[in-house]
Amino acid sequence: MKFTAFLKTRGATAAIFMGIFYAVAMLGIFLPGYTAIPGNVDKLPIAIINDDAGKNGAMIAENLQENLPFKEIETDITNKQALKDLEHNDLALVVHIPKTFSENIQKGEASSSIDFTINEAGATVVSSTMNSVVTEINSQLSTQFSQQTAQGVLMNFNVPEKQAAELAEKIEKSYVGNVVTINEIPDGMNHNMLPMFLTMAGYVGAMIGAMQLVGAFRASRGKASKTRLFTYVQMAALLIAVVSSIIAVGVAYLIDKPSGDLFFGIVGQQILNYMVCFNFTAILIFLFGEGGMILNLPILLMQTIANGATITRDMMHAPYEWTSHISPMYYSVQAYFANLFGSISPSPYIWSMAAVGAVAMLINMAIVAFLHKPMPVQVSETEVEKKAAEITA
Repeated sequence: MKFTAFLKTRGATAAIFMGIFYAVAMLGIFLPGYTAIPGNVDKLPIAIINDDAGKNGAMIAENLQENLPFKEIETDITNKQALKDLEHNDLALVVHIPKTFSENIQKGEASSSIDFTINEAGATVVSSTMNSVVTEINSQLSTQFSQQTAQGVLMNFNVPEKQAAELAEKIEKSYVGNVVTINEIPDGMNHNMLPMFLTMAGYVGAMIGAMQLVGAFRASRGKASKTRLFTYVQMAALLIAVVSSIIAVGVAYLIDKPSGDLFFGIVGQQILNYMVCFNFTAILIFLFGEGGMILNLPILLMQTIANGATITRDMMHAPYEWTSHISPMYYSVQAYFANLFGSISPSPYIWSMAAVGAVAMLINMAIVAFLHKPMPVQVSETEVEKKAAEITA
């Protein structure tokens, strides 16, 4: 057999096709998706709340609105509501200028600070970007207010040495930026990526499981009704979901050591994640057989960007943002962030994920009911003998 003949075999042609297809799909999806960083940072919503009774607060608020690189800046909102929105990741940063800010600046008190609040329980790009922005703002404000205080000091040249030392300290501490981080994530990239990795483990396992179980469904046609076989497929998937989820969460606990109180909640979500992803990926396989697996790959790649672990919906390009609304991975990742590190309930994300799974299962039921032709059920010799014995008896 010549090499050229070997290359024409089904396995070789399939391997060539998948090598080219996967390379084009991965680069064609990932590279455009990540152009949103840092290009779409300006789409992140922030809030600036000025409660200062003096002039300094208004001046700072106005300067921040003019100079910060964000298109959506909320100002007509209370600090309490802004912090609540921040917990739900509806805001990326909350800047709060307190009521006594101008008064404290004039007195040169170290308590003259502005609060910058960041939520770590969300997309990694958001928290890192906001930390960089806050560092730059604080550096500029510290310089600005130190210069203002120095101008007042220079008006008093002939002062005793002790008083001069006090004034120097006053200049240095005229402004102190107060960075507040809520829902802190432990150090280590493994913690930041745990929501995505748990979700990916369930999704990829479910996608491969869908290919195998739907294959078993097709191979078993004629041995039982298609309704019974579909039920068997779902039961087998649930069994795999339970076993694989316990093992997956166990591995996560060995390495990342989350709170023990969360164990059963995480296992329950991982089981739901598997079942939703199973039915979601099974749609194309029920429709196109093994060819559906090829189509599932780019959908998986789309969701690795659209799941919100790295960038938020606000930053995503339109196709990825649209995908996030029907993506099991998006709702799973957000639920894990809320459950593992957040201070809000994961229930809205859990219910959204369950809704995606329910719709996917209904679609699969419709495909089996209307597109898969019924086949006569073959009765085995054992069953024939058993029935004959019953009739004789």
